[in-house]
Amino acid sequence: MNIERLKTLPQYLLPQHSITRLIGHYADEAMGPKTTKAIKWFVDRYKVNMNEAANPDIASYKTFNEFFTRPLKEGIRPICGEGFLASPVDGAVSQAGRIRQHFLIQAKNHDYTNVDLLAGDKTLASKFDDGNFATIYLAPKDYHRIHMPIDGKLVGMKHVPGKLFSVNPITARNVPNLFARNERVICLFETEVGLMAQILVGATIVGSMETVWHGTVKGDKGHKVSTFRYQGNDAITLKKGDEMGRFKLGSTVILLFEKNAISLNAKMQPDTDLKYGQMIATIHNR
Repeated sequence: MNIERLKTLPQYLLPQHSITRLIGHYADEAMGPKTTKAIKWFVDRYKVNMNEAANPDIASYKTFNEFFTRPLKEGIRPICGEGFLASPVDGAVSQAGRIRQHFLIQAKNHDYTNVDLLAGDKTLASKFDDGNFATIYLAPKDYHRIHMPIDGKLVGMKHVPGKLFSVNPITARNVPNLFARNERVICLFETEVGLMAQILVGATIVGSMETVWHGTVKGDKGHKVSTFRYQGNDAITLKKGDEMGRFKLGSTVILLFEKNAISLNAKMQPDTDLKYGQMIATIHNR
């Protein structure tokens, strides 16, 4: 057994949800100097660039989560122009490419299906057959608000309960079906090029996932998928670059597009660093 696989084995044994709830509780607590000390350690440990933050003073953040979801300085992330798809986050490309016969690449030698990713909804998954996907990993150092890659009208959202494995590159290479096993929030948008799914994937110590229209997304008690629909007076339209959600601690975003909707930038290769607003694909006219 290789060393990487050995490193991931403890994740199968740890009480993932209990640890996450505990850390999430403390991350939301205002503990004065203790909070500032924790933030300083985090900034030093992960080399967080506070010069990009709207408020670079770490002592001014009352809670760790307030620091972690900090906004950026106005205008520091230019949004790519018309006709292009913008990166929704700061992060690194995990994988990107074509959805082939329902399959997406998770990592080398690891594929999984969009049917599993979309909570077993075969009808929804079929809309993305032969389309494109992009999986972007947010490291601890990254800005953790999530934005729209294209103008979109929200039509639905699903909360899918699940595991909370880490989503770092080592885990992605060694835990089969990782993104379809973890808790996730599936957001569906109508766009100028058809349906888009923007999926927020939870992970160990990710205290919660939030959207701007719903707040913290929690499902019903138990293990059932919770579905939310937005029509009529509940319809919500967001512009490219608008904030749509945020992670409290790091995770992964997955984008799904229909066939012939976009052409991915050739630079969308594994481990390529991205900044929110950067061009990641060309939009096809329809």
